[in-house]
Amino acid sequence: MKKSGCLMLVLFVAVCASMFVNLLLLAALGAKGGSSVAGVKLLRSKVFEERVLVDGSDSSSKVAVIPLDGIIAFSESGSLGQSMVEDFKAALEQAEEDKQIKSVVLQVDSPGGEITASDVLYNAICKLARHKPVVVYFNSIGASGAYYAACGANWIMCNDTTFTGSIGVIISTLNYRDLFGKLGLQSVVFKSGKFKDMLNGAREMSPEEQAYIQGLVMQSYDRFVGIVARSRKLDEKTLREGVADGRILSGTDAFANKLVDKLGYIEDAYDKAAELGGAPDAQVVRYERNYSFDKFLRMFGESRASAKIELDLLPKAARLEPGRVYLLPAFFTP
Repeated sequence: MKKSGCLMLVLFVAVCASMFVNLLLLAALGAKGGSSVAGVKLLRSKVFEERVLVDGSDSSSKVAVIPLDGIIAFSESGSLGQSMVEDFKAALEQAEEDKQIKSVVLQVDSPGGEITASDVLYNAICKLARHKPVVVYFNSIGASGAYYAACGANWIMCNDTTFTGSIGVIISTLNYRDLFGKLGLQSVVFKSGKFKDMLNGAREMSPEEQAYIQGLVMQSYDRFVGIVARSRKLDEKTLREGVADGRILSGTDAFANKLVDKLGYIEDAYDKAAELGGAPDAQVVRYERNYSFDKFLRMFGESRASAKIELDLLPKAARLEPGRVYLLPAFFTP
């Protein structure tokens, strides 16, 4: 009798565990959207929660505030996806799909980052701006790659004291040949072509290699300047000969050079977005991460798999990867 009771208890626990796992799988599929189980369409859940910033009288109309902070890079981990780029794109997609969202404010505090990551964000912002008005507001800094991405928006604002601009491209590497000589070390390289180790810091670059790298930089620069000129309706030649030389600009100087549309505070950006969206009494909401249980389990698994202790002796800006192409002010590079 006792054995029978134990068996029933084990079976009950097994059934409960099975049901729990199935619920987790359904939740994970539902969060991704577009999935189906046994022919039943699962509705896509919101990736981001909404926190009310301004309680407008028209609660059926909303202005979504989406933050963009820090270095723009695929290597920067995201709170929800694999990278911050995926997180930001997911927020834009949610705003586009939500019929209550009439316009979007991108609240930016970023010095820029990788050129490809910045270009991906620019393209995503352009896509949203074709359907709903997008206003960019730069807080303390919105420079280089962040400015590149912002050119996809309908309207750009910042404070008088904001640092922006820095229209330029940079590739950096370290030359440690003399250090190797003092330590008695020598780099030995076997390569398939003359350019394969052109950023090797153990030797001097040849003039041919320098010219090749400079050509790559100028290709990216030409694209950057072209996007700014088209977006801001500026003469490209004048831009190249003027402020598009990598310099950082204050908000005041950026406005004088037509790189931003208006100076003000974040509340002014809310008002402008509501105006462009045709919803002057709209509620202003900020997108914040929505931690689902399946995400928690994934984060827990990743933390166990990669548990380690790190001691950072250098600032993050000094750990940019050599050889990558960045849209960053010079003071963010080693």
